[in-house]
Amino acid sequence: MNEIKDMSPKQSRTFIQAILGGSLAGLCLSGSLPLLMPFATACLWSASDLAWASFCWGGIAVLVSHRWLLFLHPISWIGIPNYLSLPITISIWLACGLFGAILVATWSAFGNIFRSNLFKNPFLKNKIIFGVFLSVIWGLGENLLAEGPLFWIGIEETLLPSDRILAGLARWIGSGGLASLELLIGWWIWQIYIYAKDSKRVLKIFIFGMITFIICHAIGFILLIDNPNVESTKVALWQTNIPIRDKFNKNQLELLPEKVNNALIQSKNLGASLLISPEGTLLANSSKLPPSPIKFLSGGFRFLDGSQKSSILFFDVGDENYTSALDKSRLVPLGEWIPNFNNILKAGLSGVGGLSPGQSSRLFNWDGPSFAGTICYEISNGKAIKDAVSQGAKWILSIANLDPYPEILQKQFLSIAQLRSIETSRDLITVANTGPTSLIKSSGIIQELLPPFEDLIKVVDLEINHKRTVYSYLGQIPLVVVLLISFFRCLHISIYQ
Repeated sequence: MNEIKDMSPKQSRTFIQAILGGSLAGLCLSGSLPLLMPFATACLWSASDLAWASFCWGGIAVLVSHRWLLFLHPISWIGIPNYLSLPITISIWLACGLFGAILVATWSAFGNIFRSNLFKNPFLKNKIIFGVFLSVIWGLGENLLAEGPLFWIGIEETLLPSDRILAGLARWIGSGGLASLELLIGWWIWQIYIYAKDSKRVLKIFIFGMITFIICHAIGFILLIDNPNVESTKVALWQTNIPIRDKFNKNQLELLPEKVNNALIQSKNLGASLLISPEGTLLANSSKLPPSPIKFLSGGFRFLDGSQKSSILFFDVGDENYTSALDKSRLVPLGEWIPNFNNILKAGLSGVGGLSPGQSSRLFNWDGPSFAGTICYEISNGKAIKDAVSQGAKWILSIANLDPYPEILQKQFLSIAQLRSIETSRDLITVANTGPTSLIKSSGIIQELLPPFEDLIKVVDLEINHKRTVYSYLGQIPLVVVLLISFFRCLHISIYQ
């Protein structure tokens, strides 16, 4: 507290910039002001001298961007007392904010150690190398976090849908490279602010940055040019719009087989050869379905070796039971999985009880073109999808149930899905309970998007793609190479300055 009271005017300005930048970053991540993310990261660079200021930036950014978590309340429908529902919801939201704040503060503190030890002479060339080094660390860090148990929304997602052309670079450098690029653009803006009084230097910095910006857009545009595919199939997307709080009542469960049968018949009449339904459509103990008139990929639950799993289930034509499945690998902490402490709270905050994870591979081989299958926020794990494409996946399927969350989360989900399609050059289908339900082309264009919060069936033409991108071959290797080069360059400058 004494340190805060004794802050100099410069430190006070730094904290104000951090608060404003974090708020702006949160709005950008929410899809409200996506094109302003470089200005938010410029504020972060300005605040990075003080780890506590960076802590504020990260915490505020996550709290604003993840405010949809507050819509978890009320959770009394799964047995949580009303007087505990709101405190639990707020605690989850605050815990996410604290985690984000600690991560950004750690990045800032790490940068300050290198800055003080490596750069005694503040030449602009040295600062550029240092900026690249720290930006790449951030980008690789976001990739690692995306592979973990939390739903990670990275700053690179703010490029979509607003700047799809620049996002085309993901075909070379992936989402981690885009995150690094977003941070470097912010660094460029920050340098213009620093040298504002030196008109000649500012002009050089501005022109160099603009030329680089234009070149990156030109490359992104070229990379997004896809050859037309001749192989396609008609697929029906079913947005069920069954509220999660009503899903488990007796009336809904009794009507489910009839609803599924009607959806299958309607899809066949519309000319589709396949129907896809959202995450958790079928319960493990639900009634046997009537024979399927067309192929059916449905989200559902099943028991395997005594453990319950959330899965993508495949029903072939004429089948009453599924014939193959892909189980969810990445479970939601608290929501679907809680560490088992003497069988206490092992069910988690879920209406179906506790779940067990499946295999990490996202490749689903079935009686149709192989695809990379993801359930809920597994869509944020670009590496797992890239690996499935490398193993032969010709398209990507993402099923989800984002109820009871508001439309803000759907926008974030769509941005992530667009990035996955661009990285791998694959058509991507999302089917969610209340939305988003969409067809995203391999170039990242959203070709079809159903209105949210409506019960709808839409038939789309899914193109099967065999093309591979540089990212699907090399993954994060180019980013690691840049990290090593910038690191050793920093050491060289430190030794010979």
